[in-house]
Amino acid sequence: MTESMKQGLSRRSLMKNSAAVAALGLLGAPGLARANEGPIRIGFPVPITGPFGAEAKDQVKSAELAVKQFNAAGGLDGRLAELLVRDDKLNPGEAATRTLELIEKDKAHFIVGALSSAVQLSVNEVTRARGVIYISISQSDTINEAKDFSRFTFHEAMNPQMTAGAVARYAFKKGQKVAYLGADYAYGHEMLAAFKRTAAPIGVETVGEVLHPFGAPDYSAFMPRLLSMKPDILCICNFGRDQANSIKQAVDFGLKGPSRIVVPVLLHNQRLASSPDVFEGIVGGTNYYWGIEDINPSAKTFNDAFRAAYNGAIPTDYGTYGYTAVRSLLMAVKAAGGTDTDKVIAALEGLKYDVAKGPQSYRKCDHQSVQSVFVVESKKKSEMKSDADLFKVLATEAGDPATLRSCEDLGHKPS
Repeated sequence: MTESMKQGLSRRSLMKNSAAVAALGLLGAPGLARANEGPIRIGFPVPITGPFGAEAKDQVKSAELAVKQFNAAGGLDGRLAELLVRDDKLNPGEAATRTLELIEKDKAHFIVGALSSAVQLSVNEVTRARGVIYISISQSDTINEAKDFSRFTFHEAMNPQMTAGAVARYAFKKGQKVAYLGADYAYGHEMLAAFKRTAAPIGVETVGEVLHPFGAPDYSAFMPRLLSMKPDILCICNFGRDQANSIKQAVDFGLKGPSRIVVPVLLHNQRLASSPDVFEGIVGGTNYYWGIEDINPSAKTFNDAFRAAYNGAIPTDYGTYGYTAVRSLLMAVKAAGGTDTDKVIAALEGLKYDVAKGPQSYRKCDHQSVQSVFVVESKKKSEMKSDADLFKVLATEAGDPATLRSCEDLGHKPS
């Protein structure tokens, strides 16, 4: 099966998928009215089954905590929230079907979720056609671009320019040679582009680029080519199991040492899945690391609530997106005094929130959540105080619209 079959659907395919669901009687007219009474229903499609299942289950836990906290505080004048979790199976067509069912059958007021770039675009196609607010928790540049954006689209997850940009600004030095290993689908391409976009003004030299298929079982064929490039820095741009497997083989082939290995997003679960020796010294960006609680009061509050809810467990990076997205949505619902779409959009656009990691807000032109990025390094085994003590924070890049792609670059017209 080709990568495009696995990961993405063309716009024509998405339209066909929506038409197929319509034939089943699930697709109604845009802007279906939902009563401003009864439970506040939040649809939550994520890939519970598949290679990103661990991250998706963490997102569910964090989102459920946000709902529990909202309800424990009395909800909206006694009106409580419900989280309607659905498995999108990391498949755009499945995600479109589940999202339509959530809107039409389950009467969801809002949709939050997705973890794949292709899947979130499929969900977004449905929600913007239906006039339903969607908060994406998948890293992507595409969803911010004018061609895919709508007034109903919000992006809580960081985008590749934020994470890769922060890592490049920390790790790249003028005159260095940089090589890239990237996954050959949307996520990998967007991360590669973000690294190169940031690298150009720094003055580093790109010495080569190697693309690998999504879910590659073996990376040994790529390593000799990368070794021959003799890079000062090797940027590995992939996700999930691909990240763990490719880093392990890069280490086995002796790339770590002559080259510094950096990744745009250093994943908690993939570090846990590998030995400390494999990941030792690997540098990457992250939206969240529980260890910031020592310097960040909102992180301490969030961590303590998570520990209390889940028998001492700590929240993960991608899991935290589920929390911050649902918390921000419910804060906007409260500010709007209900679930009216226009009022909640206005509330989200004006929202300033700090619920887990420091100040955040949605930029008006593309509804991107502007937030801090943490550059972290995987610890040596001897440095770890516990099994969860995975990273040390090297730098914190405060949320700043200046570090994002400009609204004009994304295709948005000046307001």
